[in-house]
Amino acid sequence: MAEIKLAAEIRTEFGKGAARRTRRANLVPAVVYGHGAEPVHITLPGHELLLALRTANVLIGLEIDGKNALVIPKAVQRNAIKGNIEHVDLLTVTRGEKVEVEVAVHVEGDLAPGGNLLEYVQNTLLVEAEATHIPESVTVSVAGLDAGDSILAKDIPLPSGSVLAGDEDAVVLQVVSAQVEEPAGEGAEGEGAEA
Repeated sequence: MAEIKLAAEIRTEFGKGAARRTRRANLVPAVVYGHGAEPVHITLPGHELLLALRTANVLIGLEIDGKNALVIPKAVQRNAIKGNIEHVDLLTVTRGEKVEVEVAVHVEGDLAPGGNLLEYVQNTLLVEAEATHIPESVTVSVAGLDAGDSILAKDIPLPSGSVLAGDEDAVVLQVVSAQVEEPAGEGAEGEGAEA
């Protein structure tokens, strides 16, 4: 995974008013924490951060007061109406360190014929991977699955270097039979035929 570089500034003002002023300047308030160090309150450029967060579990290289830090996003708060980023929690990581992250589950293939439906019980999977080699997603085949079949977390192939961190017997996907519509009454059928 490519590392995205962002320049950060130390934040000295706190509270709602300060956060609003920061956002009006197209900056996003953030906190960097981890490795037992004191949290560092920073601001990040809003547009560049928005572009970076389009990639799940992105690895960000921060430059804070001449020092470099490697971080991954841990929590992102967005405005419910506008969708813009209001605050970000960033976790400090080091190269070679293992971290637990949630990765998206993608499917490929077609279900067995019969109009069955695929239900996502979980759309992400908790995995442990090296901070610099976090997979963007995992892909599982649902080809030929029929009603009643399910895929457990342990059944999903993981990329090299990643291991399952959550419950291995958790159901991730299941196939449910489609609801069959009851045939219309004879009266309705007769009316349709006449029309």
